[in-house]
Amino acid sequence: MSGVFHRAGYGLTRVEFVRRAYLLMPLLFGGCGESIEQAETDVGEETYLRYCFSCHQGGVAGAPSLGDLQAWAPRLDKGREALLQSVIDGIPPAMPIRGLCNSCSDEELAASVDYMLNAVRDQAREAGTL
Repeated sequence: MSGVFHRAGYGLTRVEFVRRAYLLMPLLFGGCGESIEQAETDVGEETYLRYCFSCHQGGVAGAPSLGDLQAWAPRLDKGREALLQSVIDGIPPAMPIRGLCNSCSDEELAASVDYMLNAVRDQAREAGTL
């Protein structure tokens, strides 16, 4: 029972082909079950780690550190849209335009802002201030 797969040069019987296909299915369809919120969080975290981390993790040039409630408080008062606009336009002299991610879409930048805001909210919950 060599089947089509063997004749086509794959060197697999039908049973071997089906077995390998089943083994590969989780890799092919692994992301299909993600919720929209999870996908947005992943994009935000990925963008943060690639472009924002270097300044916001250590507070370089006055950048508020990730999760630092006190440093973020005045920025939170401005609201999310103002924060996003600050990322897009930059804040001279320290915050570069688009956080130096010229290839990032506005949606990716917004996701990174949301990621950082969620970190602040998590800190506030832990501190009992939210």
